[in-house]
Amino acid sequence: MPDFKLDRIDINILAELQRNGRITNTDLSEAVALSPSPCLARVKRLEKYGYIVGYNAQIALEKLGETSTVFTEVTLGDHHREDFQKFERQIRTVDEVIEAHLISGGYDYLLKFVTRGIVHYQELMEEILEKDFGIAKYFSYVVLKSPVVKLHYPLGTLFKVGRE
Repeated sequence: MPDFKLDRIDINILAELQRNGRITNTDLSEAVALSPSPCLARVKRLEKYGYIVGYNAQIALEKLGETSTVFTEVTLGDHHREDFQKFERQIRTVDEVIEAHLISGGYDYLLKFVTRGIVHYQELMEEILEKDFGIAKYFSYVVLKSPVVKLHYPLGTLFKVGRE
């Protein structure tokens, strides 16, 4: 844990940067009501202590070609620590898995796949089953439409800070 506590300005800096990672320091400092030099120092500190872990380009995937997004519920055959570790180690190697979540409830993991299409997804699942990742059963949910996709966290709401 760092030697400092995040304040409202730090949270606002994080909120602005997640909306626009290419924002200039001048524009960022104006957005968070801070002069440029202290603003840059805060950004560097947030990077140093791991609050900012990277800056990414958001890709318009639909412009590159047709894809399918599939959510998959996975139940493992066995539930020992090493079974979970094995599954997680192996599922990390599948490029098309863009998210994997250990879930409480009726199944063990929720995976998010992005594939070239349903045939590609099914081939991938057959390959995963053949490689014995420890899956006992799985259920697939093909995404037809994604009316809400947010690429930023509601930091102000989550951490009770406002923009002043």
